[in-house]
Amino acid sequence: MSLKTKKEAYTLTATVDRPGARNAINFDVMDMLEDLLTDVENDSELRLFIFTGSGSSFISGGDLREFHQIKDASGAKTMTLRMMKIIDRIRNLSCWSLAALNGHTYGGGWEISLAFDFRVASSSAKIGFTQGKFYLPPGWGGMTSLKEAVGKHTAQYWLASQKVVTAETALKAGFLQDVFGENVYQDKLEDLKLSLTLNDRAFIEYIKKSDIRSAEDEIDPFSRFWENAQHLRRVDRFLNSKKS
Repeated sequence: MSLKTKKEAYTLTATVDRPGARNAINFDVMDMLEDLLTDVENDSELRLFIFTGSGSSFISGGDLREFHQIKDASGAKTMTLRMMKIIDRIRNLSCWSLAALNGHTYGGGWEISLAFDFRVASSSAKIGFTQGKFYLPPGWGGMTSLKEAVGKHTAQYWLASQKVVTAETALKAGFLQDVFGENVYQDKLEDLKLSLTLNDRAFIEYIKKSDIRSAEDEIDPFSRFWENAQHLRRVDRFLNSKKS
């Protein structure tokens, strides 16, 4: 299987496992992602969807050996539209989504990661904006998303120079939300999973999708969460722990 899945309490992890191709995306992975996303979209109990890679690579981009069979603009457009639909589905999930960059990430790999709510990486990971080496700009929505993440000029510079950056550089630029030391990466990822799944879908959807335009718009939702039994119970537990 090119895409392995693991279901835990409130969490589904999908791991691209194509070591011979450094986890490059091919049509087989696209097929499986489409089916998996249907399951994720229909699972109302799910709070977190994690996407990662096996071994020392996250995603090395699109599979050049397979996609290079496409020779004309029409075929390329069909492929990229299909991938962009997958990326849009990830972006519109009602649960949290996390791209866990366990290793090196190139081309379409960083484009896919930008569809996720959050991106974290191992400190040893490098991220390569290298499509230009093949006389190709980003084609999976990465141009727009990268500018939003790191700013127009940084995005253009990275793409123009085929830049390969460290995880720390990507963090400082705003591409990543966190970087975990290689020796503690798995432990930190487990801690993050617990934090992101602490609250239910009602809370997640409010934080993720609410169209809050002013401070006043926060008052009614805040008040409803205040009277929720989960809030009251957690505060009681916290106050009681202080007494002991």
